[in-house]
Amino acid sequence: MTINLLLVDDHAMVRRGLQVFLSTQPDIKVIGEASNGREALERTAELNPDVILMDLHMPIMDGIETAQALRISHPQVKVIVLTSFSDQDHVLPAIRVGIKGYLLKDIEPEALVVAIRKVHNGQVELHSEAASQLMNLMATSTLEQLELNTSDPNGPNTTPAAITGLELLTPREQEVLDLIALGMSNKEIASKLVITEKTVKTHVSHVLGKLNLADRTQAAIFALKGGYNQNSSTTLVLDAQHNG
Repeated sequence: MTINLLLVDDHAMVRRGLQVFLSTQPDIKVIGEASNGREALERTAELNPDVILMDLHMPIMDGIETAQALRISHPQVKVIVLTSFSDQDHVLPAIRVGIKGYLLKDIEPEALVVAIRKVHNGQVELHSEAASQLMNLMATSTLEQLELNTSDPNGPNTTPAAITGLELLTPREQEVLDLIALGMSNKEIASKLVITEKTVKTHVSHVLGKLNLADRTQAAIFALKGGYNQNSSTTLVLDAQHNG
């Protein structure tokens, strides 16, 4: 299956270099380019790409604003951020607006291709530094919650079960959420649980609906932040470090 890709970067040389390299991949087709977020929205409406590879810092409309708009207008399109910034002021807002990949521009060309394919297949790809920022956020949130419990013993129930609402899920749905947090695609989850991919999609839909989440990225973050699967959080970071 060919992956139709849109390149979005305000530097023509960067777009040209990416276009030349990616054109050598038999399963990736660069169908268009844009130099800012506004152009990206227009080109997306015109070309309907599968994946968008996009910078964060751009004139007129930056990457965060663009990803947020795309999430509403074209929720099926998967956005990968390719940037030079790995601090929390860039990483966390990007994750919150639903990006599926956060990569740094020093990535090896072959690793970039692998990341594009994984995101296209429904997985989440984070550079190790981006994953570190996410884990720091989770650790801080958990600490704050523990401090709240200690300082206010008569306050609301803030145990992990109460925080996450996992009691709303069936055992099978919890298994699916666990595997989403590990970065598995629907096909991989189906193989792991020995069920059909269609059944997995149904479970994913139920998980998102019951937990009021927009997409798989939010589900993975939700599971990790709620302390649901400590092994998942470790695996996510190790996988990101391996791919970074």
